[in-house]
Amino acid sequence: MFTYEIPKAAELVNSSGGDWGYVTIPIQYGDRDLEKWQKFMDESRRHHVIPIIRVATEPFYKNTSVWRKPNDFDIVDFANFLNSVSWPTKNRYVLLFNEVNRFDEWGGEPPAPSEYADFVSYAVDAFKARNQDFFIIAGGLDNASPNDGEKYLDNLVYLRRMHEHNPDVFKKIDGFSSHSYPNPNFSQAPSQGKIEGTSTYKFEVDLVERLSGRALPVFITETGWNADVLSDGVVSEYFKIAMNNWKQDVRVVAVTPFILESNGGPFDKFTFLKNGKFTNYGLSYQQLPKTKGDPVINPSKIIATNVAKPKAMPRVNFIAASFLPELSFDSKILKNYFKMILGIK
Repeated sequence: MFTYEIPKAAELVNSSGGDWGYVTIPIQYGDRDLEKWQKFMDESRRHHVIPIIRVATEPFYKNTSVWRKPNDFDIVDFANFLNSVSWPTKNRYVLLFNEVNRFDEWGGEPPAPSEYADFVSYAVDAFKARNQDFFIIAGGLDNASPNDGEKYLDNLVYLRRMHEHNPDVFKKIDGFSSHSYPNPNFSQAPSQGKIEGTSTYKFEVDLVERLSGRALPVFITETGWNADVLSDGVVSEYFKIAMNNWKQDVRVVAVTPFILESNGGPFDKFTFLKNGKFTNYGLSYQQLPKTKGDPVINPSKIIATNVAKPKAMPRVNFIAASFLPELSFDSKILKNYFKMILGIK
């Protein structure tokens, strides 16, 4: 979704008994416009929406069909920027990039779980040095990714290798994100025990718990059905069944289906809005029972820093979308940076 879509998103997530539902929204590195994003936060507050901000880079200039691989400097800039806006709720949910088990989400390079594990660990430290209210969520993985080791890695293999490289990585994050799509072709019936389906998150978070000894709250930040091959009635029924299944699992905090409005293109088969109006399955989703959230609300226009650890996230079912104190860099990174700008080898 886009920043201006909050009113429509609220119609979907806060309907049928709901209030303070979640939405997932990406922010690209070059889109750090303070006025724009403060307006977004203000609109979220006004419409009782809890934002999950997914940080992203941009298409790589050497190959625009892939996303530039993020680095530590990106994280520091995002931490600075997102700490400079006034959030509507005490918990500030930040999602660390997208489907990094795919080469096209990792700069065109082979997926690197060891790099990402260190990256996640650094990001947690960077954001929480700014404000302890940041709630850091590891990025969702492609649940249908092949496992060739060159362009793709299976999501469970990726998680195991993250832990093998950095056994503390899953102990540092606050939440776990899953892309529990009904694959193949986003067109299968809801499942309770299928690895590539609406139950993907179970296999992922169960593995993480076994590896780390720690249970994590789950945010299903992408899911949805292919309306190009399924009727609106079938999509509606599948959402009804799946939402009921997810609701029974106390680990699932939020579900943000993909996508609120696509405006044409390859994602049109998932869109809840067409020409400004809800699709039939969008209207059906709107009518599904939801739970009223009760988050801790931040005072308007006040940016709090160095405060206590955030309260546990409010349980909300279910929603849809989708400059300050300096932080010390790792000394090796900083040394290499200055060597680069001074031309020293």
